[in-house]
Amino acid sequence: MNKCTTGACLVAATLLTPALQARAQMEDTAPIPVGFVHLTDVTQSARLDIRYATANNFMGRPAVGYAAPTCIVTRTAALRLLEVQRELRPLGLSIKVFDCYRPQSAVHDFVAWTRDPDDQKNKADYYPSVAKEDLLTLGYIATQSSHSRGSTVDLTLEAADPGSAGALPTQGALLPNGEVDMGTPFDLFDVKSHTSNPDLPLEVQHNRQFLQELMARHGFHGLREEWWHFTLNDEPYPDTYFNFPVR
Repeated sequence: MNKCTTGACLVAATLLTPALQARAQMEDTAPIPVGFVHLTDVTQSARLDIRYATANNFMGRPAVGYAAPTCIVTRTAALRLLEVQRELRPLGLSIKVFDCYRPQSAVHDFVAWTRDPDDQKNKADYYPSVAKEDLLTLGYIATQSSHSRGSTVDLTLEAADPGSAGALPTQGALLPNGEVDMGTPFDLFDVKSHTSNPDLPLEVQHNRQFLQELMARHGFHGLREEWWHFTLNDEPYPDTYFNFPVR
C-alpha cells in the first residue's frame, strides 16, 4: 500500500472527516484532472484487474472512491507503461494491472477497516501471519499512499498468449490464471511478498528480478515490501494527493 515516508502526510483519520466527505461529494461530479488519462486509452492491450472496485480484495468489498474498474494514471506514467508493454509484447508477455490512481478517500477507508477488529473474514487469504491491528505499524497499509499522486501502479506479468508459455523469458510454469509465478498473490501482507525475499524458489526470484529490471528500464522504482508496486521516478505531482473518484 506504500509506506508513508514524508513529512507531508495527511492526518491518520479512521473515518473521513466532514470536510473530506464534503470534498468527496463535490469531486464526485468533477472530470478527471488535466494531466490524467485512462491507461487503456494509451495502451489498449494492457489487461486490467482493478481489485478495489470489486469485492475481490482484503476488505471483501469495493473501496470508497472506486466507482468503476478502470485504471487512471498521469499521462506521463501512461506513456511509460506503453513503453513497457511495447517491450513485453514481442516476448509473449503483457502487464496485468491491479491498481493505479487511488483516491485519498479510499486510503482513509483502508485505515478505518484496519481499526475494525470484528471484520476478519479475509484474514486467511490476505494477512494470515499478521495481526490486523499491526498492518499500519508494519507499513502494509498507510495513512497516505503514492497511488494518490497518480503515478504509481500495482501490476504483474502474464502471458499474452498462454499457448506460447514455453518461449517466455520468465521461469517456471504459468499460474492457472495465466500470470507469471511471482510467489504470492497480489496484496498478500506477508514477508513472502517482500520483493527480494531470498527464501523463495529460484524461479520466483528470477521472475521478480525480471519485473523489477523491466520497470526500472522505463523509469519506475519498486517497493521493498511489495513486489507488485512501482512508482514513476519523475512523477509530475510528487507532493499532491488527489481525491477525485475512479470512474
